Amino acid sequence: MLPGVGFSELLVLALAALIIVGPKDLPLMMRKVGQMVGKGRAMAREFQAAFEDIARQSELEELRKEIEDLKRTNMMTEAQADLANMEGEINSAVMKKTMAEEKAAAEAAAKPAAPAPETAEATADTASPEAPAPKSKDDAA
Repeated sequence: MLPGVGFSELLVLALAALIIVGPKDLPLMMRKVGQMVGKGRAMAREFQAAFEDIARQSELEELRKEIEDLKRTNMMTEAQADLANMEGEINSAVMKKTMAEEKAAAEAAAKPAAPAPETAEATADTASPEAPAPKSKDDAA
């Protein structure tokens, strides 16, 4: 109720109202006072609701800004991830090509060169059956 007004003060106010207004008009006056108090409370509720609505809108604006910032950050993160993936793909393709070239060069270096035609005839002559076979120790004795 009212701060600092106790039961005894209310009793004194009620008696003063009864004497000043009279018993006949007292219920009508109390009804009017009740209506005014109700209107005052309704106005206070509207006022409070308006402030709460403003606060909610302010919070919503802040939340919208945060969400937009997160979206921008997320887009930047996605773009960075896409660039990193592309870089990885390019690097792997370059590495595969380099590895293939190195492997081909190593295989070419490991293969012996084909013998020259004169060398091929010389090896064929030494291996021919007409050529004398080397003598073993048993034959020499």
